[in-house]
Amino acid sequence: MLETLHRIVQAVNGASDFEEALELIVERVAEATSADVCSVYLLEPEAAQLRLVATQGLYSEAVGRVRLALDEGLVGLVAQREESINLENADRHPRFRYFPETGEERFHSFLGVPIIHYQSRLGVLVVQRRVGDRFNDAEVAFLVTMAAQLAGVMAHARVRGDLAAAVGDLPGQALGLTGIGGSSGVAMGEGFVVSHHADLDGVPDRPAQSPTREIAEFRAAVDGVRADLELLAERMRDQLPDGEQLLFDVYLRMLDGDSLTRGVCERIEDGHWAPFALRRTIAEQVRRFEAMEDAYLRERASDVRDMGRRLLARLLSVESDQARLPEQAILVGEELSASQLAEIPPERLAGVVSAGGSANSHIAILARALGVPAVMGVRELPVHGLHGRALILDGYRGRVEVDPAEPLRAEYARLQREEAELTAELSELTGLPARTPDGAEIQLYVNTGLAAEINPALEIGCDGVGLHRTEFPFMMGDRFPGEEEQAVLYREVLAAFAPLPVTLRTLDVGGDKPLPYFPTHDENPFLGWRGVRMTLDHPEIFLTQLRAMLRASVGLDNLRLMFPMVTRLEEAEQAKALVMRACEELAEEGVAVTRPLIGAMVEVPAAVYQAESLARRLDFLSVGSNDLAQYLLAVDRNNSRVASLYDELHPAVLRAVNEVAQAGQRVGCPVSVCGSMAGEPGVAPLLLAMGMEGLSMSSGRLLRVKWVLRTLSAAECRSLLDEALACETPEAVKALITVALERHGLGGLIRAGRH
Repeated sequence: MLETLHRIVQAVNGASDFEEALELIVERVAEATSADVCSVYLLEPEAAQLRLVATQGLYSEAVGRVRLALDEGLVGLVAQREESINLENADRHPRFRYFPETGEERFHSFLGVPIIHYQSRLGVLVVQRRVGDRFNDAEVAFLVTMAAQLAGVMAHARVRGDLAAAVGDLPGQALGLTGIGGSSGVAMGEGFVVSHHADLDGVPDRPAQSPTREIAEFRAAVDGVRADLELLAERMRDQLPDGEQLLFDVYLRMLDGDSLTRGVCERIEDGHWAPFALRRTIAEQVRRFEAMEDAYLRERASDVRDMGRRLLARLLSVESDQARLPEQAILVGEELSASQLAEIPPERLAGVVSAGGSANSHIAILARALGVPAVMGVRELPVHGLHGRALILDGYRGRVEVDPAEPLRAEYARLQREEAELTAELSELTGLPARTPDGAEIQLYVNTGLAAEINPALEIGCDGVGLHRTEFPFMMGDRFPGEEEQAVLYREVLAAFAPLPVTLRTLDVGGDKPLPYFPTHDENPFLGWRGVRMTLDHPEIFLTQLRAMLRASVGLDNLRLMFPMVTRLEEAEQAKALVMRACEELAEEGVAVTRPLIGAMVEVPAAVYQAESLARRLDFLSVGSNDLAQYLLAVDRNNSRVASLYDELHPAVLRAVNEVAQAGQRVGCPVSVCGSMAGEPGVAPLLLAMGMEGLSMSSGRLLRVKWVLRTLSAAECRSLLDEALACETPEAVKALITVALERHGLGGLIRAGRH
């Protein structure tokens, strides 16, 4: 049966369209189960009806004509109960319904199994026989397994739009795709598919005829790509603030880094021709980045792939796509890069939609800087089917509408006008404090990691940096950066925001984020050797970073230090002792450093229950709500099978965050939030009412959060918090927030954000 199942799945996956896939399924399943009939019924959600779409054994004219409600017939009963039904004399069952046009009166045995994909009912798979015997356990197990496989095929077909064609579109209904909002806003335009003419994965292995010549050609390709990138950066100079220009420095740093060049040259010297040596080196670096837990660092894999394709195109002399751009182009691709976006004239770029990536992708960062809506991570995106199609992008909800009907177009045009009005209104808040009408105030910080994120934060009027990730310089080289190198990078950030405070998070690598030159192997990276655990085990690395941070702050005195992944009091004490030791060493060397404020991230349950003890030993605490929610809920938010269970408004998460805030207040230690929870406009009133000192978020969220906080009184925030903490489900919390925002005329934020 397993071999049969494998053959059927292979055949179905190779089908040219959904209709052919259905025909293959009913034919092969009937044969495998020795059934006289095999049929597939699909659920039409809008009409709440099941429709016969394919059959082997019933009259062919019944296909497309037979429909039944969920409370009709045995097929409806299978869908209604969401469980298998196996009968020896189906016509005697009280729910049996006879359809003359099918000719099924000849068949007595009935086995129906539901087709379900991630809790969504898609249809029913049925087999029947003339003889009145029940199907055996092996046959039932086979059909259940087949239905599970069919569910995946059907879900994929639904995304491609083929399922809608199979069951019949409702008039005026558009195909909707769901992804992740990468850059807020609404875009309307025409799909323009970006293709990769240079295919790294398709490069074969060949011997190098002359390693010396191959190395010279590779170095020439590096020089050519460097020149291309410098030209792109110059072209974007008028469209981007100086900070965003530094995105291109990341690419140039990759080109100049020893790990890429040396890796390719060594493989050429081993006898491989340059294109294959490049393919293997890029694949190795991509694997390292993709294995990382940190979403920001994981997204760098796409930048490495893009660089590899550019170098391959140079090596093979492949010309770039010169197709005519539409007037309002929505860039579409499997995995887009910042450099591809930069090649499109800004006056013609309406939006961006990518099958891969997230809000941390360079292309998403660049799209936000340009004010271009973007939707990332649209799984199973029918890329090549979108070229030339009318598209609407909703960067707030992460939605893409394909060939939208006129009423939907009109609605989004209205939303665009509302967004323009909202943006104008929000701009008036720049520089104003996040203070409630009755005088309660909270600091609004920004999260940074790239120099490109500095200017937008300063322009928006933040109160400083609540989290600056320091990992990126460690990831790009082939060795640990030295003290002087690190000091220069940290000084750039500290000086840009001075005198505002800047919180530098110490190195958070190890476990699932191995450095290319310092590999680690963890069976369970989420619970492994990472964060402060790794740096405490290597004080020589930790002290170098601490000394660099302290030296960078000389004369500015706006540095705050924060330790990641703290789970034990001893870790906080040991890390703090190393900071004091670094201060003493520098003082002995004549460097006049000021002891910075020292804090820890609360991102695991152990830290929640030790928050008061940690607060007594440190100057501040910062709740990393993303990881805290992940650990509390036992949900990997990057796993598509369980990601829907991840919710920062789960009562357990909300109460844990509140407990940390209360612990800080009991001992007079300020507590802030630096996870995505901090950037949710509807959640900000709850966090203010908890007594949080500050909220740290992406700069694009700051004015929306400030608008809410300047609208609701502190008393209203406290009342809202009391009600939220009493809620038993995330949905109840969200409903509560929605009502509160609507009552104050903040409904635009409900459409513009998560709530």
